[in-house]
Amino acid sequence: MNMGEILWGIAPIGWRNDDIPEIGAENTLSHLLSDIVVAGFQGTEVGGFFPEAKVLNKELKLRNLKIAGQWFSSFLIRDGLEQTASLFHKHCAYLKEVNAYVAVVSEQTYSIQGMQQKNVFAEKPYFTDEEWEKLSNGLNELGKIAEEYDLKLVYHHHMGTGIQTLAEIDRLMDATDPNHVHLLFDTGHIYVSDGDYMTLLAKHINRIKHVHFKDVRENIQGECKREGLSFLQSFLRGMFTVPGDGIIDFTEVYEYLLRADYSGWIVIEAEQDPAIAHPLEHALIARKYINEKLLMLHV
Repeated sequence: MNMGEILWGIAPIGWRNDDIPEIGAENTLSHLLSDIVVAGFQGTEVGGFFPEAKVLNKELKLRNLKIAGQWFSSFLIRDGLEQTASLFHKHCAYLKEVNAYVAVVSEQTYSIQGMQQKNVFAEKPYFTDEEWEKLSNGLNELGKIAEEYDLKLVYHHHMGTGIQTLAEIDRLMDATDPNHVHLLFDTGHIYVSDGDYMTLLAKHINRIKHVHFKDVRENIQGECKREGLSFLQSFLRGMFTVPGDGIIDFTEVYEYLLRADYSGWIVIEAEQDPAIAHPLEHALIARKYINEKLLMLHV
């Protein structure tokens, strides 16, 4: 990837969801990848239902698509480095086989993101100083492992986890080695968490090596917050959507990335129920927004 080169992808989460595998279960890999081609994207991220590397590579080659990366749930605080590193080696080996760019890591110790009855707006977990140290040191080591496979570790701040807010992201960036631990910037998660996305982008642009463009339906976010819904309930209600269908101004974000010579993937990601939000229809909404609002921007 050249300096300043941006690749556009769309995540499989609009078709099938790893947290609730039964939704969208009828959408096959061929269906997903072919929809991505129809919508004009260059690639995707690996979903939990994806096949072994050899099978996936054939399907990608047939459609001239690439893999950006894949989510990894780390439990460094709960399980320690040795056990986590063993699983992460396997994760990275697969990603290298499918020619991915990044390994997306999110610490899931105490996470409530998959719990149906936990209020995601009020019951997020917090880490002790000792847990912060364990996590930070562990991530530095996982970052080095990723590099053995020609990958970058990008940390995914996420609603319902111990690293969700700007203050928590600041602390993580201060505590980890910038040579080995990079950041995934997710517009939707930081907006729902803090009501602001540009501060994080500007503050940590030098650490950002992967981007998720996720939009938010502010009226539905308000409903979910008032009702004290869980993360799963909130996205099933329709809190998240694709760019061009919500409140976030991606022109501001994209202009900033261009000025900073950002190089890497921008992946459209919106957790939605595919029975309600037609995946291809929403992929095309996102593509139209990108073409009409973003790609003509010159910095």
